Formats: sequence, structure tokens, C-alpha cells
Amino acid sequence: MTERTLSCGVILLDAHGRVLLAHATETAHWDIPKGQGDPGEAPIDAALRELREETGIDLAPRRLKDLGRFAYRRDKDLHLFAARIEAGEVDLARCVCTSMFPSRRNGASIPEMDAFRWVTPGEMEQYASGSLTRLFATALSLDELHRTL
Repeated sequence: MTERTLSCGVILLDAHGRVLLAHATETAHWDIPKGQGDPGEAPIDAALRELREETGIDLAPRRLKDLGRFAYRRDKDLHLFAARIEAGEVDLARCVCTSMFPSRRNGASIPEMDAFRWVTPGEMEQYASGSLTRLFATALSLDELHRTL
């Protein structure tokens, strides 16, 4: 049996229950800020680092609600946290990704994420990957999270 990898991420909700998604550069899909932790890094620290690297948003750990670990894909689990963003706290035009990777096209160093948007739970399927959409449809209700956060 192969080892399952673990990605840690943050679901940011605004006052209207919309979710912050970032566009994965050179792909068709949008994603929540998430990624693998460094060796020995706690899931909350990995999630906050990924949020900061992929969006430029820096939150205090106390603002996060630990949602737990979820099966994501056959080979990967997600440890998710959630936070509510107050009106005016995040300006999407100022979000910036500092996490770089080589372009599939020419090898040039490009940001992992290149655009940001607020998406309603009903729009998730239109933007997010099938795995993320399925997670929100079956294991983690965004509407319920909005009501309880």
C-alpha cells in the first residue's frame, strides 16, 4: 500500500459565505490555498504558510478553526482549517503568490497561482477541480461551515 500524502489548506469565507479560490497557473482549475508541509511542520503552520505563499494573506493561528483531515484523492488527504474574513480585510487586487515553479511551456519560473476570486458554494463546481468539488459536496458542507464559523 502506498503512503498517502497530506496537503494542508485554509478555506477562507467572506461575510456572504463565498470561498476564496486561487487560479492554478497554466491549468483550467481554481483551488483553495493549500500544499504539503515541510518535514516536522505542524498542519496549522503548513496551512498558514501555504496561505501566505499562495495569496499574500497572513492570518494569526488563533483565527483558524481546525476542520480535520479529509480523504481527497486516492493518494492524498487534506487537513483543512477555516477562517472568516471581515469586509474590507482582503483586497483581491493585492493578493500575490510568491510560491514559484517552472513553467511546463518553457521552464521559466512562474507563480503557482496567478488570479484570485470569491466563489459561492453553488459556483464551486464551475471553477474547482473535481476532487475539491466532491469534497465540498460529500464531506464538508460550505453552507454549514458558513453558518457555524
